[in-house]
Amino acid sequence: MTSVPRGLALLRDPQLNKSTAFTEAEREALGLLGLLPEGIDSEETQIQRVHIQLSQKPNDLEKYIYLSQLQDTDETLFFRVLMSDPAQFLPIVYTPTVGEACLQFGHIMRRPKGLYISIKRKGRVREILRNWPNRDVRFIVVTSGQRILGLGDLGANGMGIPIGKLALYTACAGVPPQFTLPVLMDCGTNNESLLRDPLYLGLRQARPSVADLDEFVDEFITAVHDEFPDCCIQFEDWAGADAVRLLARYRDRTCCFNDDIQGTAAVALAGILGALRITGGKLSAQTFLFLGAGSAAIGIANLMTQAMALEGLAADKARERIWLFDISGLVESIRGDLADFQKPYAHPHSPTKDFAAAIESLKPTAIIGVSTVAKAFNQRVIETMARINRRPIIFPYSNPTSHSECTAEEAYRWSEGRAIFASGSPFPPVTLGNKTYIPGQGNNVYIFPAIGLAVYATRARRVTDEMFIAAARAVADQVTQSELDVGLIYPPQSTILNTELQAAERVAGVIFASKLATVPAPQDIAKFIRSQTYKPEYHPLL
Repeated sequence: MTSVPRGLALLRDPQLNKSTAFTEAEREALGLLGLLPEGIDSEETQIQRVHIQLSQKPNDLEKYIYLSQLQDTDETLFFRVLMSDPAQFLPIVYTPTVGEACLQFGHIMRRPKGLYISIKRKGRVREILRNWPNRDVRFIVVTSGQRILGLGDLGANGMGIPIGKLALYTACAGVPPQFTLPVLMDCGTNNESLLRDPLYLGLRQARPSVADLDEFVDEFITAVHDEFPDCCIQFEDWAGADAVRLLARYRDRTCCFNDDIQGTAAVALAGILGALRITGGKLSAQTFLFLGAGSAAIGIANLMTQAMALEGLAADKARERIWLFDISGLVESIRGDLADFQKPYAHPHSPTKDFAAAIESLKPTAIIGVSTVAKAFNQRVIETMARINRRPIIFPYSNPTSHSECTAEEAYRWSEGRAIFASGSPFPPVTLGNKTYIPGQGNNVYIFPAIGLAVYATRARRVTDEMFIAAARAVADQVTQSELDVGLIYPPQSTILNTELQAAERVAGVIFASKLATVPAPQDIAKFIRSQTYKPEYHPLL
């Protein structure tokens, strides 16, 4: 094939490189003789070698670095390894390890991935996009690096997030990796420790005004639309106010979504729907109290409002069942410090800065932590929830693990084993007495890859909240009774590809029904979705 590079150029192409798995004929024809050892590995042998090398790494960050280098050299093998045991590898390539990787990003980076678009290049964004070699980009995950997980402003170090998210698009839902592009919009950083770090790789200046940022983002959105007209943009880890504002501005103008708002909302809704399979009752009969009142909390609250409305409850009545609590206390109607997006959930109530007291008064069936405040769900909070609920729903969703509002062991122990628990970061099984509980992980990985696959397959023009509700219901429906019996309210990550495929099928159904697809509706949506998926297989080069 004339388009296939030869020799070292082929070995340095991660999408075509097979490393030690090149056949004898390929070695002869493509100038590889002498550049590889004589042994020809099977795929199984290659995976075995990766496992052995990973087992010798002293910690998960070193494993992350190793897998990152593997992605740089042999993309097919990288995804084959991840898809061979997702439960083992997802925590390494994404949360919680990606948080540490972002903190150390300038110290551990071997080879740049994706595009870094600096605000100092404003006016030249389209030119920069043209430097990307693949002219058919279907997905961009873009971050400003200002609110990375629960770690705050990490500037250009935040590039680890788009890289990791897009790896999960492929590993969890089979979105072909050649159509994905991670982007860091480098707007500087207000993190003084990074600005003093000689190894920091980003723009060394303070962040811009809101007006300058919005002008820069608008140029980016326009340039993406012009250069990659079939592209869907996923906003990731932007500052809360920016996230809400930018989603509102662009969601009806271009194909985009915000994972921290809509993805988090959908995975929380999936968890609540899973929990209700244990407790019984309708979603519209529950009362929710959030610790945290930022973009993640508002996103969950808004999606829950829509889901309750689908059960027949009026939207204003649905909002009355949702309460927020932030650093200044309960979000109630007489507070004068609220953002516009918080006000729909500011209800009449006496002020309080005591979260446990708010639980006593409001009697929520579920508390949801999106505060990034470690240990905020303390013993008094959990015991209060357990006293007013036979099966209290406890969701400490903040990432990474060090910022979780409580651990699984604390939730189960302080509730005498009655809590229905899910967290943002993974926790090991917990044994109390003669029973073992398996904590669920409310990770957005259950949602955004399925959305991505459905959008990719249908070439959808827009992403809607109805699509996220469909994905959430699909995920909740796949939890088996035996899994519910041990407290698991999300499907196991070991079977995540099948989970995503079924969720993508439901989402695609919504896309076709809403007339948002730009391809003809197939007779069999499930078969159509599976036909679009990437499989990590080497292809003959001759």
